[in-house]
Amino acid sequence: MSEPLVLTGSSLTLENLVDVAFRGRSAVLSEDAGRRIDASRAVIDRAVREDRVVYGVTTGFGKFSDVVIPRDKLQLLQRNLVESHAAGVGELLPSETVRALMLLRANCLSCGFSGVRRETVELLLAMLAAGIHPHVPCQGSVGASGDLAPLAHLARAVMGEGNVEFRGKTVSAKEALGAVGLVPAVFEAKEGLALINGTQLTTSVGGLALARLLSLLKAADLIAALTIDALKGTDVAFDARIHAARPHPGQALSAANLRWLLADSPLRESHRDCGIVQDAYALRCAPQVHGTVRDAAAHALRVVTTEMNSATDNPMVFATGPDGEGELISGGNFHAAPVALVFDMLTAAATDLASISERRTERLVNPTLSGDLPAFLVEQGGLNSGFMMIHVTAAALVSECKANSFPASVDSIPTSAGKEDHVSMGPIAARKFARNVANLENVLAIELLAAAQALDLRRPLRSSPPLEALHARLRARVASWDADRYAAIDIDAARDVLVTGIDDLLAGLE
Repeated sequence: MSEPLVLTGSSLTLENLVDVAFRGRSAVLSEDAGRRIDASRAVIDRAVREDRVVYGVTTGFGKFSDVVIPRDKLQLLQRNLVESHAAGVGELLPSETVRALMLLRANCLSCGFSGVRRETVELLLAMLAAGIHPHVPCQGSVGASGDLAPLAHLARAVMGEGNVEFRGKTVSAKEALGAVGLVPAVFEAKEGLALINGTQLTTSVGGLALARLLSLLKAADLIAALTIDALKGTDVAFDARIHAARPHPGQALSAANLRWLLADSPLRESHRDCGIVQDAYALRCAPQVHGTVRDAAAHALRVVTTEMNSATDNPMVFATGPDGEGELISGGNFHAAPVALVFDMLTAAATDLASISERRTERLVNPTLSGDLPAFLVEQGGLNSGFMMIHVTAAALVSECKANSFPASVDSIPTSAGKEDHVSMGPIAARKFARNVANLENVLAIELLAAAQALDLRRPLRSSPPLEALHARLRARVASWDADRYAAIDIDAARDVLVTGIDDLLAGLE
C-alpha cells in the first residue's frame, strides 16, 4: 500500500491494524497529533527545569517511586528502566504481531498524554516503514502496569539495542537503523517509561486474533449449511419467526444465512416429506450458537477499537498552556482489564464454535448418526479408514481449546513489592485466544472436508448453488476421498481454502 496511514490517536480501526501488520502499510503522524505531542513534551521539560518531583520523570519506579533522581541522571534513569524491564522470555512474536505492536504504541503516544518528544514517535514509525521489526519475546507481562517487559524489548530497539528482523535476516538494531539512515534514540525524561507503559501487547495479539475470528463467522455458517444439507437436515428450524421471537442480532443473522444457503437445494427437497421432525442440536441450534459468537465478537470489537485509540500511559500529561503549563497525574489506564476480559470471553466463544463444528463432523462420519452414509465417509471400510483420524484431530483440537478456556483474567499475582497488587494477566488471555482461533480454523477446515465428501456420496443429488460453489472451490484443491491417502495435506489445503479462497462466496452472507 503506497498511502501511509495517518495516526490521529482516535481513528484507528481493526482493518487498519491488519493492513499495517500483514500488508506492509506504513503510518505517519497527523498534524494535530504532532502538536499534541509537542504540547505534552513541553510540560515534561518545564517540570524538569523546575526540579519538580513527578513519578517516572524525576523519581524511580514502582516501589522506588519515593526515590528522587537528580537532573543529570534522568537519561540514565530512562535507559536503566528499559534495560531492566526487558525481561521477556519465550518464543519471539511473529513480525506481523510486532508491526501491530509498533503501530498501537505509536498511536497511543499520538494521543498527546505521554510527554515524549515528537522525534521519538517519528523514529518508531520510521522503523515500521523500513521493516525493522524488533525481537520481542511473547512472555513476561502480567498486563499491569502495562505490558512492560515486551514493550521494553521494543524500546531497546528504538535505542539501537538488541536484535531485529530486517530484510529477512536477524541483525542488530543499530545495524538496521544505520542501513536506512536512522539514528538510535537517547531517551530523555519520561520517554523510556512512555514507550513501555501500556496495553499494546495484549491488544495487538488479541486484536489480530479477533480479526481472524471475524473472518471465520460467515464461513462457519457456510460450512454448517453444507453439513446440514449433506446430512439431509431440515431448514425448518431456521424459520425467521422463530428467531424474531428471541431477537439476538447474531442469531438472526446466522439463521438468515442458513435459510438463504439451503434455499433451492434439490437435496433438501428430496427428503422434505421424510417424517423426521427435528434434527440434533448441532444442526438445529447452529444459529443460536454461531449467533452468540457473533454477538460476543461484536462486543469485543467495540472494546478493542476503544482500546486501540486510548492513552494507556502513567503518569498522564495534561497540557493547559503554550509554555509548558499543565499537570502530570498518576492513574491506572495501563491496567488491561477491559481487553483481558473480552479476550477471555472470546477464547470461550471460539471453543464453543469449534465444539459444535466437531459435533457436526462426528455426525457425518458416524454411521449410527448419519443415516445412510458409509462409516467414516469411505467405501470399502476396513481396507480404508477414511475420515476416522481426521475426525480425531478435530476432537483433539476442541479438547485443547477447552483447556485454554479457563479465564486468565480471574488470576492475579501481586508484583513490585505489593505496589502492583492486582494485575490483569491480559497477555495470557490474548495468547490463549489466538491459539483457539488457530485451532478453530483447522476444526472448520475438517468439517468442510467431511461435508464435501458426504455431498459426493449423495450424488447425483445436488445442493444449492452457493453450497455447490463451495464444494467446487474445495474440489479444485482437494480430490474426493476414494481410498486412503496422506490426510494432513488435505487439512492444510482445506484450511487454505477456508482462509483465503472463499471471500467471494461469503460476500452474499450477512
